[in-house]
Amino acid sequence: MRIHFIQHEVFEAPGAYLAWAEKQQHEVTFSHVYRQDHLPEQIDSIDVLIIMGGPQSPDSSQIEYPYFDAKAEIAFIRRCINAGKAVVGICLGAQLIGEALSATYEHSPQKEIGVFPIMLTAEGIQDSKIAHFGSPIPVGHWHSDMPGLSPESKILASSVGCPRQIVRYTNLVYGFQCHMELTPEVVRLLIAAEEDLFLQSQSLQFVQSPDEIQAYDYSEMNSKLHTFLDLLEGAYAKSLVNT
Repeated sequence: MRIHFIQHEVFEAPGAYLAWAEKQQHEVTFSHVYRQDHLPEQIDSIDVLIIMGGPQSPDSSQIEYPYFDAKAEIAFIRRCINAGKAVVGICLGAQLIGEALSATYEHSPQKEIGVFPIMLTAEGIQDSKIAHFGSPIPVGHWHSDMPGLSPESKILASSVGCPRQIVRYTNLVYGFQCHMELTPEVVRLLIAAEEDLFLQSQSLQFVQSPDEIQAYDYSEMNSKLHTFLDLLEGAYAKSLVNT
């Protein structure tokens, strides 16, 4: 399999997503947006597109972030979806998937940073790729927005602070507002980039302190994410046989 990552910031690293790709010995390529890398001109060499998070929003301008062209990314994601690729978006990436499907992102009711449980919906319990997550399951969070919903989309998981944690757009397209890819190294990068995190933790209900976030063992959520990716890969391979 050929996995392509769109990474918006050095601190929004792919973590467990990259670990899975390397473990499976997949071919991995990157568009490092923060380095002003170009998006691939062709999509034939991509089987799975994974779009990482970032401090941006889908309507952020290039005045704010000169290296981030939301319209170009949305168009690229739409091309991949229309071509039948497997597509996974995390945080900002999930919101960009929604925009590619004409589903406008929204602000989350609560800002969430840290590890908090998500609960699977009835649709989530029936989804063969995430049912193994169990409910509730503690996962990572680092957001204040959430993805939009298309007419065909299904909410698979929610949290107390955010009603759209995992969204299935199609059988091969999933948006994760939550961060199941977090590792100790990725957490250190995120904490270093988050201004006044300790002060936020003193005033916001769903923001944890740096010490709390660093103390958590992320291995179980990483393992469950890897199983999801295995199942998504299988569904993609099956789709190729059926076309």
